[in-house]
Amino acid sequence: MKVEIVAVGTEILLGDIVNTNAQYLSKELAALGISVYRQSVVGDNEERLLQTFREALTRCDLVIATGGLGPTNDDITKEVASKFFNKELIFHEKSWGYIEDYFNKMGKEPGESNKKQAYFPKDAIILENHHGTAPGAIIKGADDKAIVVLPGPPVEMKNMFKESVLPYLEKYCDRTLVSKVLRVAGVGESTAAEKIKDILDNQTNPTVAPYAKQSDMVFRITASGESEQEAKKLIEPVEKEIRNRLGDNVYAEGDTTMEEVVAKLLIENNLTIAVAESCTGGLLAARLINYPGISEVFMEGAVTYSNDAKIRRLKVKEDTLNKYGAVSEETAREMAEGIAKEAKTNIGVSTTGIAGPGGGTEEKPVGLVYAAIYINGETKVRKLNYTGSRENIRNRATVSVLDWLRRELLLR
Repeated sequence: MKVEIVAVGTEILLGDIVNTNAQYLSKELAALGISVYRQSVVGDNEERLLQTFREALTRCDLVIATGGLGPTNDDITKEVASKFFNKELIFHEKSWGYIEDYFNKMGKEPGESNKKQAYFPKDAIILENHHGTAPGAIIKGADDKAIVVLPGPPVEMKNMFKESVLPYLEKYCDRTLVSKVLRVAGVGESTAAEKIKDILDNQTNPTVAPYAKQSDMVFRITASGESEQEAKKLIEPVEKEIRNRLGDNVYAEGDTTMEEVVAKLLIENNLTIAVAESCTGGLLAARLINYPGISEVFMEGAVTYSNDAKIRRLKVKEDTLNKYGAVSEETAREMAEGIAKEAKTNIGVSTTGIAGPGGGTEEKPVGLVYAAIYINGETKVRKLNYTGSRENIRNRATVSVLDWLRRELLLR
């Protein structure tokens, strides 16, 4: 089965709403082994939506459309799908009863316009909505082509898909797709891809796809099998080979974040930590605090942006700042050691740099960052260089320091 996803709504085209529905549906369909050939967005315009359905169903068997099932005049998805298949719209008493009950539970009465939501194309399979007022439908044509119309609000769409569309589609599936994501840090996309070039060049089943992200990159391994178990067995040797080649650059699987990995290592090793930040301005502390339970080991974070704050809060020597400057190896070292001493922690981490866009010099350009990690009496300092916007430099520095801390903890 080939599927296309169509999101309906001018608000999506204008950027007022992010189309998360397409992402969700693509993942769910892939898990069924169903190929999604295209995703598209079309505004609340009858002629353009009709043309979108017409073109899509020349390429695929099924269109899943989200949005445009409300009570207003610009909610036209169901009506256009009905027109495409040349089907009459018929009032559905049972759906109207659900809509009335939904309003009554809130102490309200449905408006006359809500009746629009209870009209469906003749012979459509009606999908109940237990989380809103807009039922969905599966509308089939004479040639077995079909359009599934689902509500736009993600909570309503996801529940309707799970409860009604998923069981319908499973009848047409004889294979399943399983994916496994390996998260990689500390190595660039091109370098990582080069290390597994032969795997990428000779892939069949499973396939391996690299994706670069702002903070890391991932390798998605996807296998097709007659069962989930069979697909997982196909993934295993490929995953093992990638891990062997990339080593500890592979830091996690799935949606696991870097801060989750670091936090667990800190807790497992019973190592307390405090951070002192200048250029990252609290991003490092914020990432660590994302992890529930980090309070066991995270003692405090200090944003010591000014020289005075570094001297007063972290006991950085004034002579150090005068001689080497705030952005220096020496200052980063004293910041890490100072915060650990003041907070009485096993670990102190610091960042100091020039995030830009101004403030750089030939000797110390924008993007220069010094970071230091103090662990139980030993201090290490790194010089980092980044390009890009202020936000990009700060975020990349934060991730790099977290990854460096992860590697140091793995040695313990």
